[in-house]
Amino acid sequence: MGNLEITVTQKKYTRQQRSFKQTKRHPEPFAIALDKFVHQLGITKKMKQFSVITLWPEIVGEQIARVTQAERIDNGILFVKTTTAPWRNELSMRRLEIMEKVNTAAGSKVVKEIRFR
Repeated sequence: MGNLEITVTQKKYTRQQRSFKQTKRHPEPFAIALDKFVHQLGITKKMKQFSVITLWPEIVGEQIARVTQAERIDNGILFVKTTTAPWRNELSMRRLEIMEKVNTAAGSKVVKEIRFR
């Protein structure tokens, strides 16, 4: 009877071992794991807004970046500081074009309006 118990125990161990091998996964790339973590924290929108502010020069290009500075996004409104009134007027006329570039770079509609100051 003692041998029978050992055999049953060995079979259970073998089944657990097989099942572990079948469910073994490869490590997830860090970027994907980070995206999941950010989503779980519920800060995806804030992270996208932050990326718009930090990537402003790449989004709008060198010429516009030299005369502007993206300051913040509040309630979907992007506030941008400009160096001169003529630039403020020019960028106001190109508002829709810039907003499209910003939202494309963010991957979603993060900005609903842009205010140049």
